[in-house]
Amino acid sequence: MNKKLFFLVAIGMLLTACRSHYQLVGVERTRIVVDSRYDRQPDEAAARFLAPYKHQVDSVMGPVMGFAARNMAVERPESNLSNLLSDILVWAASDYGEKPVLGVYNMGGIRAELTKGEVTYGDLLDIAPFENKIAFITLTGESLLKLFRQIARRGGEGVSRGCELVISADGELLSARLNGEEIDSKADYRITTIDYLLGGNDGMDAFKDGRDVNSPQEARNNTRFIIMNYFKQKAAKGEMVDAQVEGRIRIKR
Repeated sequence: MNKKLFFLVAIGMLLTACRSHYQLVGVERTRIVVDSRYDRQPDEAAARFLAPYKHQVDSVMGPVMGFAARNMAVERPESNLSNLLSDILVWAASDYGEKPVLGVYNMGGIRAELTKGEVTYGDLLDIAPFENKIAFITLTGESLLKLFRQIARRGGEGVSRGCELVISADGELLSARLNGEEIDSKADYRITTIDYLLGGNDGMDAFKDGRDVNSPQEARNNTRFIIMNYFKQKAAKGEMVDAQVEGRIRIKR
């Protein structure tokens, strides 16, 4: 057998060996809350292995930032956690000399849940693990309606208090109000969000229509630090952080 023929036969055998009768038919994901329930039957061998590292990790991740009044999770079309983070963006705006009328936080960027009680640095890092920074942008009413239609098609995103969207089950925007008023297509609206969305990511390319962008890129403007500041301020006042589903985005069936 010549070398060329041998090579072709070898490749054919390799490809045949790599074939599998398995076929991917779908992909699903879910969030799993890892909390004290997993401590009921500790793995002693694992604990011994991790012991040398635990003190160092705990010193960084363990400090308590504040307290959550309830369990908070992400769910479309609206959830208590996405409401909270959108409101925090609006809350932080005064530190930047801004007065936005709307905050938008993408649900895909919220990567963990909060459990009732103490909230540590590590908990908030889990929620906002990316290097996203707070940002401000002006949209015309026409572009804002475009954004709301895109949010409707996604089945909902995080929006701040005062936003009222009604969408259909198939993702059509049926109505939109902001602070009790209809959207004026000719007016300007100042919005706070994260810089990741300014590029039109997560299906919200209406942000690319905006102008007068204020997007400070220093590390201290990372959303996780802004969220931490909110929790620490609440704790300093003896208050727990709370948020509820309020009907900001409703599906009309």
